[in-house]
Amino acid sequence: MLIEGIEKNSIADELGLESGDKILSLNGVKPKDIIEYRFMEQVEELELHIKKKNDEEELIEIEKDLEESLGISFVDAVFDRIKPCTNKCIFCFVDQQPKGLRKSLYVKDDDWRLSYLQGTYITLTNFKEEDWERLSALRLSPLYISIHSTNPDVRIKMLNNKHAGNILENLKRLKSLDIDIHGQIVLCPGYNDGKELKRTLDDLRRFKRNLKSLAVVPVGVSKYRVENLKTVNKKIAEETLDLLDDFNKAMKKNVAMASDEIFLLAERSVPDRKYYGKFVQIEDGVGAIRLFSDSFEKLKKKMKKSLKKPVKFTLITGETGRRIFEMLDIQVENMELEIPKIKNDFFGEKITVAGLITGSDVLKTLEGREVSNIILPSVMLREGTEEFLDGITLDNIRKSTGAQIFIVSDCYDFGEILAIINKF
Repeated sequence: MLIEGIEKNSIADELGLESGDKILSLNGVKPKDIIEYRFMEQVEELELHIKKKNDEEELIEIEKDLEESLGISFVDAVFDRIKPCTNKCIFCFVDQQPKGLRKSLYVKDDDWRLSYLQGTYITLTNFKEEDWERLSALRLSPLYISIHSTNPDVRIKMLNNKHAGNILENLKRLKSLDIDIHGQIVLCPGYNDGKELKRTLDDLRRFKRNLKSLAVVPVGVSKYRVENLKTVNKKIAEETLDLLDDFNKAMKKNVAMASDEIFLLAERSVPDRKYYGKFVQIEDGVGAIRLFSDSFEKLKKKMKKSLKKPVKFTLITGETGRRIFEMLDIQVENMELEIPKIKNDFFGEKITVAGLITGSDVLKTLEGREVSNIILPSVMLREGTEEFLDGITLDNIRKSTGAQIFIVSDCYDFGEILAIINKF
């Protein structure tokens, strides 16, 4: 239980605990995860077994109010072994990566605790009865479930796991526990599209009460994919949008939402904000275009009409972001906004999302170009670092181009880009 941070003026702060220290146990027990820790923390008398950064160990006795927090945050949310993924999904992107990348990129978890705590998707194929018992006792909600298909044979084939066929039984059990669900379907043509998608949607209608959202996203196929997977085309995208509209009408609310890429493939305009509700599936690429468009319309009046001297910005983003920016009418005197099309040689041309653009491909794109100010989304970098997926760093980009680099949390957040432009 490695401590990441200490809340100022908290009990832990008063005790002199700091980042890098470890908690070995609470009242003689080591909790399995942050969930159990939070329950164990809610007592009036507490004995902490601490291991300091210098390897010295201490036993600290604490008296506090029943619900008072110690004020500690941890590096990891799970303290015991993370439940690994036991599937071999035909669409899994972890298996579509070349060898030699960082070890963390090959880790596949399927842990329901992380689903509750961090919103990661789980398949439920590795659930044991002890997991159901704990979930029943805690009633942690919501969970994020990778559904893909409710046809047992299709789901077993897609996940390459004999335990994958009981998804409907698992969903019924979650319903009986009154646990809300955010679902996901990765659309793989020839497997779970068309009639199979309709069957899945028809089956999901019985979960109207606890199915809070359903994201449908197209499969991404890199050049390292062994299986011969087809990608979603215009016809399939159109058919999918029609099926989702019918499903939402039957549910009498917008539950199923297609990713932005499906709308682009179908050559249809993205819906208004009402379609996306609270944008709970934004991490799956559902609603980013709408958020960006609305942000642009709201903030464009605050953009400078003219910069003091000629300035060129080079925006690095994925193909979807590039196409959106090209549609916007951004007119600022003395400003040039360049949005180059980046060829993804590393993963293959079919992979166009910003988060899978590597530093080597950025360098190839910028080679021979005159660049001075680069705007780049943080999703391209390993969290908390300046390193791309392939080990190239921002310093490599700076040295190669001589440009200054501005990092934004998301290229779909026009407010961040506006703030950068208005500095000049």
